[in-house]
Amino acid sequence: MLAFFRPEASSKVRTLSFSERVAYQRAIEDVYWRHRIWPKERRDPKPALDAVMSQAQLEKKVTEYLRNSQSLEDNWRQPITAEQLQAEMDRMAKNTKQPEVLRGVFEALDNDPFVIAECLARPVLSEHLKLAAVQSRNEPLNSRVGAETQIPKLRVAASDSYTLPALLNGPDGCTDDTWTATTTNNAAGIRAQHTAVWTGSEMIVWGGEEANGRLNTGGRYNPGTDGWTATSTTNAPTAREVHTAVWTSGEMIVWGGYNPPGFFDTGGRYCAQLPAPSPTPTTTPTATATPSATPRVTPTPRARPTPVSRP
Repeated sequence: MLAFFRPEASSKVRTLSFSERVAYQRAIEDVYWRHRIWPKERRDPKPALDAVMSQAQLEKKVTEYLRNSQSLEDNWRQPITAEQLQAEMDRMAKNTKQPEVLRGVFEALDNDPFVIAECLARPVLSEHLKLAAVQSRNEPLNSRVGAETQIPKLRVAASDSYTLPALLNGPDGCTDDTWTATTTNNAAGIRAQHTAVWTGSEMIVWGGEEANGRLNTGGRYNPGTDGWTATSTTNAPTAREVHTAVWTSGEMIVWGGYNPPGFFDTGGRYCAQLPAPSPTPTTTPTATATPSATPRVTPTPRARPTPVSRP
């Protein structure tokens, strides 16, 4: 059965059904999709959102943030409060690097602060708070996940608990030749020799090296909401550094790279709409004397080490 949501006591009770949340999720994704880069080399027109994101994928996104919220309430006794959701909305509005995108999202959600709190702020906040709770107790991320067959019931605040935050009036929300820090909440871990690509609405970071070795993890940074989402590691390419990455129209393609004792002639295609990357059909990685040549450079400028000198 789909969820019914338990409202907190108030004179103005309001709830959102699961189907309403899915519809609002589609409205959010449609705004992001309109800002996605469609390569000039592609002669075919950019498809509609429904061609790249299914109803099942939208429902999965909604189900995941509802489960995260319910897990915080049931397992860690840390229900998300109206004050936290309002603070998250205010943070997004204050720190957005793309106010025109965030404004479009607000409009897609009818400029309704209750809907924005529940369908935009809650997904970001629930993921961050659940990860923080898990790390504070040194438990596996899925150690307390409940049954997957039932959508949880959440306690929500009344619609009069929120106010719509003000957005900057400028087209890009920045002042020339100045820096503004990006949030570190849920950010991709410390690394070097990684790649980054720009999709038109997100920066996707992947791979690289940290103190304990090479990585096959990454993150997607949304400057509109100043928020991070981890990339899936399911079917991800083998951990590596000094690889290359390019953005097509809906995928980041990773190729080559180095992980002792040799170099790779493998890669992977990460779909930013789908939940997991799919490996490219290549041979088993083999050690070679020199790295495989690639016709395109990585979007992340950096000095490359000489891999053969590594221990």
